[in-house]
Amino acid sequence: MQTRALVDFGELSLNRAMKTYGPVGDLSVYSGRYYPSKAPLMSFAAVPVYAVLRALAGGSPGTVPEIPLVFFSRLLLTILPTLLSLVLLERLLATYVERGMALGLTWAYAVGTLAFSYSLLFMSHQTTATLLLVGFYLCWRVIRGERRSSWLVLSGALLGLAVVAEYTSALPAIAVAAYATFGFPGAIRERARACGLVAVGALPMAILLGWYHLACFGGVLETGYRHLADLAYQPWHEGGFLGIKTPTWTAFLGSFFSPLRGLFALSPMLILGFVGIPQLWGSRDGNPELAGIAVFTALLTAAYCYFTSSFSYASWGWTTGPRHLTGLVPFLILPAALLMEHKMASRWRGLAVGLIAGSVFVTSALTFVNYIPDDVSEGLFELFVPLARSGHVVPSPLSFMGLDQLAGWIPIVLTLVVTGLLAAILMVAPRGPNVVVAAAIALSLIALHRWAALDTDHDRAARALLEQVWLTSPGRTPTFWSTTGRAFH
Repeated sequence: MQTRALVDFGELSLNRAMKTYGPVGDLSVYSGRYYPSKAPLMSFAAVPVYAVLRALAGGSPGTVPEIPLVFFSRLLLTILPTLLSLVLLERLLATYVERGMALGLTWAYAVGTLAFSYSLLFMSHQTTATLLLVGFYLCWRVIRGERRSSWLVLSGALLGLAVVAEYTSALPAIAVAAYATFGFPGAIRERARACGLVAVGALPMAILLGWYHLACFGGVLETGYRHLADLAYQPWHEGGFLGIKTPTWTAFLGSFFSPLRGLFALSPMLILGFVGIPQLWGSRDGNPELAGIAVFTALLTAAYCYFTSSFSYASWGWTTGPRHLTGLVPFLILPAALLMEHKMASRWRGLAVGLIAGSVFVTSALTFVNYIPDDVSEGLFELFVPLARSGHVVPSPLSFMGLDQLAGWIPIVLTLVVTGLLAAILMVAPRGPNVVVAAAIALSLIALHRWAALDTDHDRAARALLEQVWLTSPGRTPTFWSTTGRAFH
């Protein structure tokens, strides 16, 4: 909505845009003007996308439907950047483990973690993770002597953009900047220079964010969360830093172990990343830069654990998994790779592949639901399975071309299965015991989800609601560019 306001009316506030297009949620209000409560990067980044679409549609407000606007914004701002970051992640992993392991775990990250969920939604979480990962990657190349120190300016700019995309990424951005400073080889003077180069890159982004806050909310440090339009959400962000207070066991257990959207319930493969952090430190003899990466990863993981344990679990919204942990996920892949490469004998790799297979199945299934109400007992068997059985699947690009929605899913499923088999072969030899162990682990994880599905009144109500608001009913062809406002014909 803010993208439309910027292009259609040349203003940051949403008042006129909402009169044209209708109301939206997650608003802040200041001096009678409405704004998004979120950080502004995605709004600004989508401006050229919408401007081109509007020009093609005739050049006036109201001519571009929501579906193509969201589709191309996702494609260019969340999906393609994630795909490019996979190349860098694979290069990072292949420096320390066998190429097959690097390729297999890159695939697992792409489709078995929150990276998949939030690259397919026009939200800031995966874009933030990508900016953090690429910023870290550039620092890593400089520290290894493979790039000139001037590249740290670009790294700082990417870290600054991550904060403009999502306020809570300030913590990991500072951690990456500290890694660039203390991991830089040389005397204190050289390290101070490295810190200064990162700061120089981040400064314009900090100025941009401060200008936005001043223009919208009257102060450079005033965020939209301090002016929420819906007062019911205000208590979640009061006290502490943006609502981050004292940790609680309820928030911790919910964020990591809830069958509905706990990080380990959806992506059990990430347990390997947590367990593998000591292996980062243990591998420093042959690769001294891993000492800095080990300290950085341990501190980053501890910080994210503190954050998710001290924030209101109920405030994650109707989303896939603990969405604000998306920025942590790419940094858990290297310790997982080192653990599998150096500590897990062949018979144990079957266990790891089973965890990965379970992660891909659960996470990818829930990703295609999109909205997961808070009061559902479990998402896989209470939402995805019954909705898919009744024909409520997310339309693929083939669906917009007239192919039946279920038939449009065949290429998606085949791609996941074939690439998954290739990844498993690359990570572990397909011997009988490994296959049996991997299958047993994956089936056990799925069985745990089935056991957690309680078929409560809330579960049934959630399914009924999702069926009512689904983009298109089963058997109907969705319309990509609708001139009538109808999503199907």
